[in-house]
Amino acid sequence: MLIHRILTALILIPLVIIALFFAPLSIFSYLMIAVCGMAAWEWTNFLAITKPLNKIVFTFFVVMLLSLVYLIPNTELIKYRLFNYIICLSIIWWLVALLLVIGYPKSAKYWSNSLVIKLLFAFFTLVPFFISMIELRSINYTLNTYTGAVWLLYVFVVVWATDTGAYFVGRALGKRKLAAKVSPGKTIEGFLGGVGSAILISIFVYLTGYFQLSFTAFMLSSLLAILVSVLGDLTESMFKREAGIKDSGNLIPGHGGILDRIDSLTAAVPMFAALSLYLL
Repeated sequence: MLIHRILTALILIPLVIIALFFAPLSIFSYLMIAVCGMAAWEWTNFLAITKPLNKIVFTFFVVMLLSLVYLIPNTELIKYRLFNYIICLSIIWWLVALLLVIGYPKSAKYWSNSLVIKLLFAFFTLVPFFISMIELRSINYTLNTYTGAVWLLYVFVVVWATDTGAYFVGRALGKRKLAAKVSPGKTIEGFLGGVGSAILISIFVYLTGYFQLSFTAFMLSSLLAILVSVLGDLTESMFKREAGIKDSGNLIPGHGGILDRIDSLTAAVPMFAALSLYLL
């Protein structure tokens, strides 16, 4: 398991850095549409869609929806309001997801057999994530093309720190289960270790003075993004458990699919964007 994590990091981190810092905003946006398209393809496993044609139709619909959202003219106030509303509504979705995870498996009776509800889950997982990625990457873009890239990289780093800290602390000290019915491998000790590691990084980053936010706004945005990143992971685990699958896909042989790689980010990025850009 450890060697898989190391190999995955060695492959993915350089690709993320290249996409963040060297791809123009337009190319970055289309790359994100492609990533979300692959995630949509894997989401069909949660929807019990097995026929290849139906998988293609669903994926095509998601890609077209994201493309339309991206191509709304920047000059129109409706785009700002639409992005604002969708990102902020995602907070409500993750509050609902928290209740579903806490109540699982009993909570599954409210959504497991409903295609409409599971489609809403897909919408509020993938669309706010896509919009938040573009919004954060666009920060101060005309004056400094790297500003938004640094913001996004920061969110990625604290999410990775949460996951990595939880893994090592959990292996060393983990005894009490965090959510045994959803993800038996996760422990409370690992959770605390991961969150603590990420908080230390957040404090260090704030002290660099790069982020022009108040300490309260920055730390609150960071802390909630850190916490909800764990929820994003648990939520996908819940969906996989209900669908009876181990991994969302096989994009990375022996190490899962694209959703397995971005599940924490789909929660953390919208949360950080909503709080730091709109609410605080």
